[in-house]
Amino acid sequence: MRPILMKGHERPLTFLKYNRDGDLLFSCAKDHNPTVWFADNGERLGTYRGHNGAVWCCDVSRDSMRLITGSADQTAKLWNVQTGQQLFSFNFDSPARAVDFSVGDKLAVITTDPFMELPSAIHVKRIARDPSEQTAESVLVLKGPQGRINRAVWGPLNKTIVSAGEDAVIRIWDSETGKLLKESDKETGHKKTITSLTKSSDGSHFITGSLDKSARLWDIRTLTLIKTYVTERPVNAVTMSPLLDHVVLGGGQDASAVTTTDHRAGKFEAKFYDKILQEEIGGVKGHFGPINALAFNPDGKSFSSGGEDGYVRLHHFDPDYFNIKL
Repeated sequence: MRPILMKGHERPLTFLKYNRDGDLLFSCAKDHNPTVWFADNGERLGTYRGHNGAVWCCDVSRDSMRLITGSADQTAKLWNVQTGQQLFSFNFDSPARAVDFSVGDKLAVITTDPFMELPSAIHVKRIARDPSEQTAESVLVLKGPQGRINRAVWGPLNKTIVSAGEDAVIRIWDSETGKLLKESDKETGHKKTITSLTKSSDGSHFITGSLDKSARLWDIRTLTLIKTYVTERPVNAVTMSPLLDHVVLGGGQDASAVTTTDHRAGKFEAKFYDKILQEEIGGVKGHFGPINALAFNPDGKSFSSGGEDGYVRLHHFDPDYFNIKL
């Protein structure tokens, strides 16, 4: 499983996303230029130029025609995936942090950071089929949670929005009325900032990673805690295999503390856990800085990691990986 090293970013990676077919990989970094790569050989296809700040998050539509990106330049932008043309820019009064297309790609949820006196907010935007008809108005704006909202995703049938962030609480909102439906329990929930949230391929459950050195698996409808994966370092990124019962955690110490230690001591590896048994089963080393982003190819046969070191590492599994019935 020799990784393919993809060097196209000059600054740390922030997010990775495969399209639904699994043939394209989109990467976001602090260098203002989201990039698209061929997912099989790691060849760079192109970049999306137009942002003026770090790009925190992206999502791609089901048909791989549209890309949405959220950036520190206080905009979320819609792009034509094929041409790289900017189709629309949603402008906010604070940095845009998380973006997620709904099932059917008719809506998008965008979160904005707290800024000056503004609280953090969750915005729902209608996405027009024809870019020329796109408007900036919000269908719904949810304000309230304390601190930054690092992730917001759509729940089953777009009926709910699941959000998580700095205050370590996972919240489920009604996407029609904006009513708060559920909050994660202080006892069973995370103790520190939730850095990442990834849904399972069938959308029935999701996993969260946190600076409290754990990842947790939740039922998306009831918000019941199903599993907890404990590690010895802050977790920046989590993902789940769509094929096997494997969970991958990525992290490392804070970037500011890295220089004081040897890279082997930095523990910059992607750790594999058994989803059911909650035990660590292996690790993939390689990054020279904390892992900030992880994504599994929808076919489950490869995964990629993005690090503070500016590299994307693409790992194709050996066939015997699929024979280990753990």
